[in-house]
This record gives sequence, structure tokens and C-alpha cells, in this order.
Amino acid sequence: MTFHHLTFTVNGQAQAVLVEPRQTLLDVLRGPLNLRGAHRGCDSGDCGACTVMLNGQPVTACLVLALDCQDAQVLTVEAVADGPVMHAVQQALVDKGGIQCGFCTPGMVMAAVALLNENPRPSEPQVRRALAGNLCRCTGYQKIVEAVLVAAEMSA
Repeated sequence: MTFHHLTFTVNGQAQAVLVEPRQTLLDVLRGPLNLRGAHRGCDSGDCGACTVMLNGQPVTACLVLALDCQDAQVLTVEAVADGPVMHAVQQALVDKGGIQCGFCTPGMVMAAVALLNENPRPSEPQVRRALAGNLCRCTGYQKIVEAVLVAAEMSA
């Protein structure tokens, strides 16, 4: 197997890893970088559990080839909080009961943070649209949507 050098920035830290051409960004994050926040769900981009930000845009890491991240900026859920202080989205999810089993939570957080970075005062339909690529089997989505709207208020 042929390995290639990949250099990129993850959560503000320069990283250099050897990767196989077929490895995804999710493989590298969860493997050599030991960042387990992005969850492996469907491996087909349908569930959103592996959502991270790539150059400021939300992507499903299971569909991005690691080598396509050369010189890129990646942000994972591990770096969303400010030390021990949760991000407004994380806090609102806790406060509003938008977390049950927690499997979808990292992807939901990343999709919501990306939305609020782009649109700090979204409407409910805009929140629903931004979260549409993230599946949750537990909550029914209403509490998650409410939490994102509360986070927008908290951040304003």
C-alpha cells in the first residue's frame, strides 16, 4: 500500500500524518489523531454523525478523502467549547433536553455552529434546513431546533 504525507490544521494545531489514498477524513480524525467526537454512523453521508467543518463549511467527514484536506483547516466538536465553558449550542442542547443517547450530538453541534457562524439570527425554517442532513433517532428534533434558536439568542 502506498502512503502519502498529509499536512493540515485540525482544531488550530498543525498536523502531519501518513495516509492511504482511500482513507477518509473521518478515518484520520478517529485513527491517528484520536479525535473521537465525529462519530462513524452510516459511512455514506446520510446521517451527519461525522459532521466537521472543513475550511469553515460543514461536511460529512466520511465522504471527504483525507488527501483532499491538504493544507486545509478542520474544526471538530472537540474544539467548539472554550476550555471548560461549553459553546452556546452545546449548553442550549443540555438545557433544552436536546440530547438523549448523544450519538448524533457532535454532528448536530457542528451543523448548528456552522449555521450560527453564517447566520447569527436564523429563523426556525433556516435551523431545520441547516440540520436536515443530521439524523436523530431519539429526540424528534423539536428540542434540538429549539436549542439552536436559544443558542442564537444567547450568542446575540
